Amino acid sequence: MKRKIFNKKTLLAGLAGLIVGVIALLGIRFATYSAPKQPHYHANFAVYINGEREQFKGFGYYEETAGERCTLHPVDSPKERAHMHDKVNDVVHVEDNLVTWGNFMQNLGWGLGDDYLKTADGMLINDANGSLHFILNGKPVKSVYDTIIGDKDKLLISYGTENNSDLQAQYKTIASTANKYDTSKDPASCGAGHTDVTTSERLKHLF
Repeated sequence: MKRKIFNKKTLLAGLAGLIVGVIALLGIRFATYSAPKQPHYHANFAVYINGEREQFKGFGYYEETAGERCTLHPVDSPKERAHMHDKVNDVVHVEDNLVTWGNFMQNLGWGLGDDYLKTADGMLINDANGSLHFILNGKPVKSVYDTIIGDKDKLLISYGTENNSDLQAQYKTIASTANKYDTSKDPASCGAGHTDVTTSERLKHLF
């Protein structure tokens, strides 16, 4: 009889210890959870057409900054993946994986191919009036449509009759401000590591 009582007490003590251990582990997971970083980095670019730099003056080229508290969330629309803010017309904000320069130009309402550039005003194609050129990070390339935008990339898109020297001169006008944006708080997203985690997200992480 005493052995049965002893075994029962031992079993209850073991179960109690296990429960306390599980609660402690869950408490640690709840307290220390931090959400994984969403992609958010920047690149610089410029578009020249017949020697004139495109200024992207319309409001439709820019995403609004909502100023809402930052939480981890999926990218809900193509424009959220790559866009510009605050009338800064030479900085691309990239907020998803595998975003290409073609994706970004589509988000501006333009079209881009290896031998054509569709603008808000019409279509420019390689012909006697001019041709399309790309310089990516200082090097001429034949295509950028399917090229994934890299952190701190610099891209020149130029249509016209310019020679190599002219194209390099255009490329040198592109700002190198991507790193500044990488390390500063973006009011429209979770960039630069600024991520607040909700209680709901912490609870989901427990199991």
